[in-house]
Amino acid sequence: MLLAPDESAAAPAERMTALHADHAAALLRVLLVLTHGQRQTAEDLLQETMLRAWRHLDAVPTETDAARRWLLTVARRLVIDGVRLRLNRPAEVHLLDMTWIPADDDTTGTALASHTIRQALGRLSPAQRRLLREVYLVGRSQQEVAGRLGMPVGTVKSRTHHALCALRTSLKAA
Repeated sequence: MLLAPDESAAAPAERMTALHADHAAALLRVLLVLTHGQRQTAEDLLQETMLRAWRHLDAVPTETDAARRWLLTVARRLVIDGVRLRLNRPAEVHLLDMTWIPADDDTTGTALASHTIRQALGRLSPAQRRLLREVYLVGRSQQEVAGRLGMPVGTVKSRTHHALCALRTSLKAA
């Protein structure tokens, strides 16, 4: 058995179509004035007005003039809400393009860091400085350093660890 389309479901769609056909052009003209000619904003507000009419179709008066007044009130309130939102929102700040500034050659920061590290290294014993220089500055492995200095690898590892701890302590003091 075929069921006939529900007339109650078709009635709201037909009413909404009629509301749009009767009032959309006039609403758009008013919204263009209220938005100072910003067509995209006016069209968005018209769409939102019609969406609110669809959601509250039972509240929209059936008489043509009363329906237009209702739609104009909704549209005007949407414009006011938009203005209030922009006023309460902080101004957007566009960042300047700072990619042209060289970041890898920070002479003040580099000089300060070099000075601080030199001072901290100066507080270490000559043996600790030599171990750190061989392992971290020259890049030799701990086995190579052990062979060059004539000491066991475990001793090099232990003394390197203690030299790093002393360097950290010295840097924190600076």
